[in-house]
Amino acid sequence: MNAAFPSDLFTGRRYAVAGLGRNGTAVVSALLAMGAQVHAWDDKLPPPPSQKNLTAAPLTDLHGFDALILSPGIPHLLPQPHPVAKLARAANVPIFSDAELLFQAVRLAGSKARFASVTGTNGKSTTTALLAHMLECAGLPTAAGGNLGTASLGLPLLPDHGVYVIEMSSYMLERLQTYHAATACLLNLTPDHLDRHGDMEGYAAAKTHVFDNMTAEDLAVIGIDDSWCRTIAEAVRTRNIPVETVSVTGEAALTPENVDLSQAHTLLGAHNAQNALAAIAMARHLGLNIAQIQQGLNSYPGLAHRQQKIGTLDGIDFINDSKATNAEAAEKALGCYDRVIWIAGGIAKSGGIEALTPWFGRIAKAYLIGHDAPEFAQTLQRHGVAFDIVETLDRAVPAAFAAAKAHHVKTVLLSPACASFDQFSSFEARGSYFIHLFTNLIKSETSEETLTKEG
Repeated sequence: MNAAFPSDLFTGRRYAVAGLGRNGTAVVSALLAMGAQVHAWDDKLPPPPSQKNLTAAPLTDLHGFDALILSPGIPHLLPQPHPVAKLARAANVPIFSDAELLFQAVRLAGSKARFASVTGTNGKSTTTALLAHMLECAGLPTAAGGNLGTASLGLPLLPDHGVYVIEMSSYMLERLQTYHAATACLLNLTPDHLDRHGDMEGYAAAKTHVFDNMTAEDLAVIGIDDSWCRTIAEAVRTRNIPVETVSVTGEAALTPENVDLSQAHTLLGAHNAQNALAAIAMARHLGLNIAQIQQGLNSYPGLAHRQQKIGTLDGIDFINDSKATNAEAAEKALGCYDRVIWIAGGIAKSGGIEALTPWFGRIAKAYLIGHDAPEFAQTLQRHGVAFDIVETLDRAVPAAFAAAKAHHVKTVLLSPACASFDQFSSFEARGSYFIHLFTNLIKSETSEETLTKEG
């Protein structure tokens, strides 16, 4: 049974919390519920309501605090440390992510629950959700969160045989101290967040923290389809930590014995095969047998906005892959379908969609939306891909449906290869609106059918 943490667990401790978004707000609530004194502030958001043991005021002096919990989006090193991070260093106060505090709280509460950590440039959320689903199906008390869903410190107290599955960003991993995972995976590494880490070496070093404090009794799972991860795998082995590698390319490709990935219908594509292989390896280390793993694979529902099949209309599948905020993520989706009508655009990442050139032959026609539609149009024009700039999803969805019928294409794919902030508050909001428009399309088609029959 899951339980609340003791209300006096952190009595006598003082914590500073900077940043009161989703993560920071959960941290403040959890710390107060555990009896800590909390001083919280956000440079932009309104202060939290006044309550016992909470001070809401700008942070000007951190002497005497046990730790500073800095929201993931606030830099403590590069490109320039936030002033509150400088205050922490001046006062010799450690800077933690809330995953570190969760680990401390679990152990202080007397629970031996194990931790499973998931990181990588792409695939973290799917692997986290899949592993948690497998564990839940097997009857283990499980709590999943971190960079995905619930903030780490918002998770409940699990019993000794429970498992925390924590998705960890590079920002979180740089702010750990005693956190110890029974199993941790690094899926892949490609350039990302370089402004926060300086260069790829700095980014790789941050990701490698996922294996901190691990021992010969633990298991590191590392994807080896890129050179960065291959190098890290060799380095981790020298620390006497068992390493299991996973691969979906070339001679290194692996298939776990007696596991049938073809039955995992929500895990399309080679990238999801890698995610599944990593989750399988971690699940086996945590004690699941092949039958339990297969059951979890077969029943995994998938994540919203990640190659989510939202429905079929007139034999045409509509796929919501709004989470694809860069070209590499869109490449994974394009590789899963023989022929698509593609909806893309928004705020492009560096390099645009030039990297998708090998997949352009699968695009029957593209409908471009958002700020960088003209840039995408130039790329598609150079490579002879048909496109229309339609500016908004409202126009793109019905146009894509009409094109799919005209070209006898069975898939309409929203995989924007862009951030959403030009037109939407988040990729979730963009994906939800796509679903809304699809629902309207169904209603419209149904109404037309009715009118035709009546006429």
